[in-house]
Amino acid sequence: MLDRRTLFGTVAAVSSLLGAALTGRKAEAKTDIATKNLSPTGDINKRGSTGRFERIPDLDLENRYDFFTGFRNFQHRFNAPAKLRVEKILESKGLDPKAKLTMQEAMELIDDDLLVQASGRTWVSNQQLTWKTLSDYFHHHADEYLAEMEAADNDGPGTLELNPDLNIPKYIQHEIHAMPGGYVGNPFGGHVYHLGQNSFYASISRLGDNEQDQIQTRTVDRLPLPQDKNVRRILDMGCGFGRLTTALKERFPEAEVWGIDVGGPLIRYGHMRARDLGIDVNFAQRSAEETKFEDGYFDIVTSVILNHEMPTEANKAVIKEAHRLVRPGGYYYPIDFKTSGTQDHAYNQYRRWYDHRWNCEPWTPEFVAFDFEGEIEKAGFNINRETRAALPGFGARHAIKKA
Repeated sequence: MLDRRTLFGTVAAVSSLLGAALTGRKAEAKTDIATKNLSPTGDINKRGSTGRFERIPDLDLENRYDFFTGFRNFQHRFNAPAKLRVEKILESKGLDPKAKLTMQEAMELIDDDLLVQASGRTWVSNQQLTWKTLSDYFHHHADEYLAEMEAADNDGPGTLELNPDLNIPKYIQHEIHAMPGGYVGNPFGGHVYHLGQNSFYASISRLGDNEQDQIQTRTVDRLPLPQDKNVRRILDMGCGFGRLTTALKERFPEAEVWGIDVGGPLIRYGHMRARDLGIDVNFAQRSAEETKFEDGYFDIVTSVILNHEMPTEANKAVIKEAHRLVRPGGYYYPIDFKTSGTQDHAYNQYRRWYDHRWNCEPWTPEFVAFDFEGEIEKAGFNINRETRAALPGFGARHAIKKA
């Protein structure tokens, strides 16, 4: 099995250079070329909007995007027969087909099966082609889209704080999800991630379409209130391009809402998008381990799909920081995958390994073995285990700070 540090050796060198070159620094447009396509507010919207979703700006790009999304849906049909094949392989070797195995044990048993390999290879190839197609488009039109972000940087509602001197953690300096440049090294990371994420959601029937941010809206609606029902300030850690952040503001319109992320390109796009939607949220390029906010400043600290992108020690630091930030009676609610230990169904282990190895998820095996809830309790929170999961299928971690 590939060690995560070996994996870093293949991607981190290039990504760290990209990160150093582009993260936090304001990539600048050639304004004499770029501004010709801007509206009076600096917005580019070439083909109109469907609700809050600005349509894909080019018909040819939309056609290719639709193909990749359709192929992703087709690829998901591999999963059920591949899982059945894995169970047949275990049974042929005299093992319980439903047995829980370690990742190493599972890979040794099933790695050379062609159907199983096809289920992973088609998924990763489609992912790579989707990212490349989207990234190529925005880089080809770089001046226009850089000018659009520049026009929004100092405009409101809401604020944007970019920190060129931020020390980007090593663990994030890679092409996460195989996305070109990752979260820190591609000035159009937010643009690319937004459309790629829509394609991803559209292919998962249990979550469904998300062009109108429906998933984030439903997730936020399921979050509990603090014990005293006072919600004045909210923090979204690792906010990406801010879908959950804006949904939080829409549910709690009187609250001061912050979204932080180390990915400058993501929050820059997120601020521009929130500004276009007229939603008053604040974005800052900061680390979740060291947020710079005052002690007890927030009533709610939350995050979505952040923790599995971190090694164990970073997760412990984030939990500790969340405890510092939450006021007594407030809560911390990190939304992420369930942690199931080192043993699981063989097919689940195979897909987890493929995601780890080929989709640039170096910390996933470490995360699933992490005692997340136990570490939250050790930090000084009480976990309310009666709360339903805010995002169905993911962990329900409603951690209340002791008074």
